[in-house]
Amino acid sequence: MAKQKTSRPATKTAAKKRSGVKAAARSPARKAVKAKVRAAEPKKPARPRQRIAISHHREEDFKADGLRAYAKYRDLGIADASRGLAQAHVIRLQGPCDPAEVSKLHLHHVDFQMVYVLKGWVKTYMDGQGETLMKEGSAWTQPPKIKHMILDYSDDVELLEVILPAEFKTVELKA
Repeated sequence: MAKQKTSRPATKTAAKKRSGVKAAARSPARKAVKAKVRAAEPKKPARPRQRIAISHHREEDFKADGLRAYAKYRDLGIADASRGLAQAHVIRLQGPCDPAEVSKLHLHHVDFQMVYVLKGWVKTYMDGQGETLMKEGSAWTQPPKIKHMILDYSDDVELLEVILPAEFKTVELKA
């Protein structure tokens, strides 16, 4: 019995028909799986619209109303402008440094924290890093919930600190 030859175009057409049927059958199943995955992912709430914040240096803007009693803070307006997404301020640590007041191990419940030394110097301790002397122009980040403390600082130190979110909890620890 002689084998009948199928032309190349006919073979392709048959293959397309077969794959088309399978693709059509798979498509709703894939859509259902994708829909389940999307439903399982929590939706991020829409962030409120941010606005421009402009802050010019004024000595009277430094206030002793922040986290540390030995510091004065100049709010840069970022918390209001970002609707709580972040905060930024310039901190002046008041000299001379009193280790009994300053050197308290603590941590912050934050998503991000960065400090930049604008003027002077500050000596810090961070868990896993140890003691570090930060001078004018130095910057560092502190991972969320890292145990840290200030050990010493110059009488003229000024720091720029950026934190996310604007509102956060600080926990004082026993050394």
